[in-house]
Amino acid sequence: MSATRPRRSLLYMPASNPRALEKAKALLADGFIFDLEDAVAPEQKPAARSAAVQAARSGSYGAREVLIRVNGLGTEWAEADLAAVAQSGADGVVLPKVSSAADIEVAARILLRSGAPSTLALWAMIETPRGVQAVDAIADGNQTQGIPKLAGIIIGTADLAKELRCHHPVDRAPMLYALSRCVLAARASGISVIDGPHFHLDDEEGLTASCQQGRALGFDGKSLIHPKQIAIANAAYSPSADELSSAQRIVAAYQQARSEGRGIVTVEGRLIEALHVQQAERLLREAALISQLAESVKT
Repeated sequence: MSATRPRRSLLYMPASNPRALEKAKALLADGFIFDLEDAVAPEQKPAARSAAVQAARSGSYGAREVLIRVNGLGTEWAEADLAAVAQSGADGVVLPKVSSAADIEVAARILLRSGAPSTLALWAMIETPRGVQAVDAIADGNQTQGIPKLAGIIIGTADLAKELRCHHPVDRAPMLYALSRCVLAARASGISVIDGPHFHLDDEEGLTASCQQGRALGFDGKSLIHPKQIAIANAAYSPSADELSSAQRIVAAYQQARSEGRGIVTVEGRLIEALHVQQAERLLREAALISQLAESVKT
């Protein structure tokens, strides 16, 4: 999870579907990706672009994150998409099929000359073998002053499986190297990383397993393709009651030891080091951010 906001669940919403954009206002996802790419037919793309911008400008989604996925660089729609998103008021823009750091630089420059604020986040989708190979440089992002920096990586597992010519089972075993490579790059660069979707809508057991695996691998959350998946992703990527209780005990024991001048801390027979305290504090911050977001949605 990001240090600033929860990203347990990012739900793709086709921007060409007004009912979907309206429905999103009442959904409990941590964020939305209004899609101008795969979910939109070519003849509908200009109208979808306008609808996504209007939705982002409306301010109707509260504290939840609003991202817009544009069409890929090299398509006839990409530059107009980026120019529109630059002044849409969205939290960020998602660039699909990123294969190099140069792609990030190109998109960032279009955003800059289109008047994008410095707060607009850039997200890179890694969904090709070339993107995985270049993910370290991509995660480091552009270094040009005044150009929006890369905020995170989103994995496109469907396209990745197609390009690798591998199977796409629930356990994603054929893609584990690529998934872990992306997590490693994101962590090294201090940015967020979001797992790919689970495509079997009626397979709650598989979705749960996929979310649990993603969290175990180090992802901050999961991208989703249907509202029915939100609750499972939110639960899987939230600290459990047991985890929070343990974290509270660790922090309290550490603070008590420090106040007494003790250098050795144990909790239930387990030696506690600084790294354990840092992990515990991170979990507690995550829980607080999740609670704050939930309250903002209620109000």
